[in-house]
Amino acid sequence: MDFSFSEAQVELAGLTRSILGTLTGERLRAAESGDDRFDRELWDSLGQAGILSVTDFGLLEHCSVLVELGRAVAPVPYLPSIVAASALARFGTVDNASAIHTAALSDDEVYAEPDGETWRLSGTKSCVPAGAIATSILVPASSPDGVKVFVVDPSEVAITRQRIVDKDSEAWLDFVDVPVDSSRVLGGPEVLDWLVTRMTVGLCALQLGVTERALELTAEHARTRVQFDKPIGAFQAVAQRLADAYVDVEAIRLTLWQAAWRVSEGLPADVEVASAKFWAADAGHRVAHTAVHVHGGMGIDTDHPLHRYFVAAKRNEFTLGGATAQLRKIGAALASAPV
Repeated sequence: MDFSFSEAQVELAGLTRSILGTLTGERLRAAESGDDRFDRELWDSLGQAGILSVTDFGLLEHCSVLVELGRAVAPVPYLPSIVAASALARFGTVDNASAIHTAALSDDEVYAEPDGETWRLSGTKSCVPAGAIATSILVPASSPDGVKVFVVDPSEVAITRQRIVDKDSEAWLDFVDVPVDSSRVLGGPEVLDWLVTRMTVGLCALQLGVTERALELTAEHARTRVQFDKPIGAFQAVAQRLADAYVDVEAIRLTLWQAAWRVSEGLPADVEVASAKFWAADAGHRVAHTAVHVHGGMGIDTDHPLHRYFVAAKRNEFTLGGATAQLRKIGAALASAPV
């Protein structure tokens, strides 16, 4: 069996890393201090390089890009946009994949009532990534016929910016009798499942990039930081923490690519996605804290580069959710499988 990445994945990852290499500290500070934590120049560069394509590339290629974006903690909404644009391309039409798209997948309820040839949406959605700068928003809503996913024009919705742990921009959406034409119904539960699965796998890919780079920074610090005339990495306790972090990063890597491959092949992947989600959250937590502890006082300095990785890892952990729920899901699946 061949477990190597495809040529497209390797080239996309290399191209993305090359573009991210143009990011300067000044640009990062400007983007992260703005209202939306968004670097427009970087987004345009990704678009011009063809990295935002949803017709030429699939989930595996997108994950390769996401790992690189995670390594740089890049201030662009690639994950929500590429997932939403891919859904539009698969289940409907997408006019401009380089525009910013997003999906409102929080558990908040939105209700859809039929009104002739239109639907009327009412309710709220919180924590919508890039919701304040998106040109289209995919919104799941409960209707008399079950769940439907609508393509909503942001200008029809009351949008309030929400500031979260890493100063990223998410949005609170208020729907007050918002009209949506029937032609803007993307599909039903199958579309929602498709969106949630790919958003989850993509978030695991981001977490892999974040933790991988955080570990590299920490290992370098352990090699160069000297105490008692020795690099701190020579001390057994530090070496053990770094070894455990290495195992955790590799577990995130293995479970991510296993889940991504099965999803991309259309194979049953509920257990694999739950496994990837568990490791990205649980192991991501340990790697982030190891990185801070090994750096000592520097690790809690908000001006130190490591701080961006710690906060990004924690945000991803919070978004992925608790480990217990994933273990129960895996356990239930294993218990129901025939012996």
